[in-house]
This record gives sequence, C-alpha cells and structure tokens, in this order.
Amino acid sequence: MSPRPFERPATIGLPETEGLPPGSSLEGLWLPARGEEGPRGGALVAPPHPLMGGSMDSPVTTEIALAASDAGYGALRFNYRGVGGSAGTPSGETEDADVDYRAALDFMHESVDGAIIACGYSWGALAASRICVGAPRIRKLVLIAPPPGMLDGAALAAWGHAILVIAGDRDDFVPIDELKETLAPIEGAELVVLEGVDHFFMAGLAEVGRDTRRWLDA
Repeated sequence: MSPRPFERPATIGLPETEGLPPGSSLEGLWLPARGEEGPRGGALVAPPHPLMGGSMDSPVTTEIALAASDAGYGALRFNYRGVGGSAGTPSGETEDADVDYRAALDFMHESVDGAIIACGYSWGALAASRICVGAPRIRKLVLIAPPPGMLDGAALAAWGHAILVIAGDRDDFVPIDELKETLAPIEGAELVVLEGVDHFFMAGLAEVGRDTRRWLDA
C-alpha cells in the first residue's frame, strides 16, 4: 500500500537486541499534524499481530493515524520486526513487541513536543496498553479491538489517564461483556461498541476514524 499524501518514511532505530544485528531498525511512516490549531503532540500507532499478517498498512492502523493527524497530532505507524522493511524475524512474543513499541516511542520523543497518545489495533492495542503505564509523556490511550483477557485493567486504572476503546459487537476475539467488566474500574475510559462489526472492520472502518477524531478533539 502506498503512503498517504504528506506521509514520509521513518527509520526507527532498535536497541542492541539478541538475534538482531547492530544497527537494526524498524520501518515506519510519519504523517505530520494537519489540525488547524497547529501540532498538539504525537500519536504512536501499533499494528496487529505480525504472525497473522499484521502490518502498518492495515486499514485500521492507517485510519487511526489519519484521524490523529486530522486532530492535530503527528502520527507514526510502524512495522514490527520482520515485517515489511523492518529488520529481523517476525515474532509473537510480547517482549519483542514491547521492545519494538518502545523503540518507536523513543522516535516520537525526539520528533514531537507535548503529550503523546499511545494507539494500537488488536495485538498492537495490547502493546500500547502495556507501555503507556511506564511512559510519562503518554497522556491518552486509544485501543481498537483489544482482547480483554490480555488487558491489565488494574494497571490501567492506576495509570489514571483517559482511554478510548472501540470494538465491534460481532468480534469473536473481543467479548463485549468481558471488555466492559475489564474497563468498569477504569475512571475516564470510554467504550464505543460498533454494531455489525467484527474484528477485521471490513465494516465500521469509517466509524473508527470518526470516533477517534471526535474523542481526540474533545
């Protein structure tokens, strides 16, 4: 998939990691803030599972980045290791996903002023939810279709910042009742349930962008 207008390639350096040669990097795409009021910060968008075809070219990942840019945030989406032009071998280990997300977050720290929004879709939402609690500049969280059984609700409640969660009512990977139970203790969490939408958002993609823009503008 081609970059969107005004989007440009980004090279995200990886720390020295076992199994990766020195100087390894992740492939990313940077979309400048396009809001009328000037840059408000940055939004880091993580893709779905790398062993299940997940990449930064996912329509959902792209839609989140576009929505964040429209709301005035510079948006970075990236490929995990071994996907696209990123170094290494694809991994399903949470530790590897966290290293990759932190590397992208370091890129954001150097690229934008102000607050950072951690965003992710599915597997990427889980990485965002883990990393945000230890990152002082992350002030908001946007989670699209996060499997609730892998969310640490207590840690997010203690984190204490605003969270937007969007999921479909036909998502076999995200039971809505379980998701509501996980989010219930978290003050400032908003859940949007899209009717007739499954985990892959073949329907409901426009609503993801609409609700993300609305929430970020509020």
